Amino acid sequence: MEIKKVTDPSFKKYGKIIEGIDFSEILKNLEALPMPAEGVEYFPGVEALENTPATKIISESLYGGMPIQIGMCNGHNKALNAVEYHRDSEINVALYDMVLLIGELKDVTEDFKYDTSKIEAFLVPAGVAVEMYATTLHYAPCHVEDKGFKAVVVLPKGTNYDLTFKNSYTKEDRLLTAVNKWLIAHEDAKIDGAFNGLVGENITI
Repeated sequence: MEIKKVTDPSFKKYGKIIEGIDFSEILKNLEALPMPAEGVEYFPGVEALENTPATKIISESLYGGMPIQIGMCNGHNKALNAVEYHRDSEINVALYDMVLLIGELKDVTEDFKYDTSKIEAFLVPAGVAVEMYATTLHYAPCHVEDKGFKAVVVLPKGTNYDLTFKNSYTKEDRLLTAVNKWLIAHEDAKIDGAFNGLVGENITI
């Protein structure tokens, strides 16, 4: 599939490039952290990434003073596998070049199906930070280089941690797999407990 750059105007409906905030110390700390030999790992909050002066700036400037967490997602990936969304924007900062496979929440049907042919791919160059809006479907980035990808992930505090409750008040509740995380999976990914609503090809790059 075509891979566009995040500077392409078509990215504007999904998010924007973050400018004016220095992520260099966070990226330096991220680089020192281990990466899995295969597969993908995600940690919602990482002390080494949160203990920098930039955390306060990110909280105040990008989240209006809300408490935040700074975590990491890294490893090796070439497939879509699922899409998720939150009630808030997510900030990703790439240590190495990586590709985001993203879509729009408005294209999810009333029965929570999503046609993967609507997915678009965008290259995030090393060192670039992007905001993905709450209405942007996303999941783990894809690596460009053989060494894999490493990404800083900023979200409101508590997001993606284990649920301590289970509800069925609304139809959407079936998608809630973690705190502030609604997930629609592809059946080929075989994600335990996930709702398989992705229709079409499990996109790979």
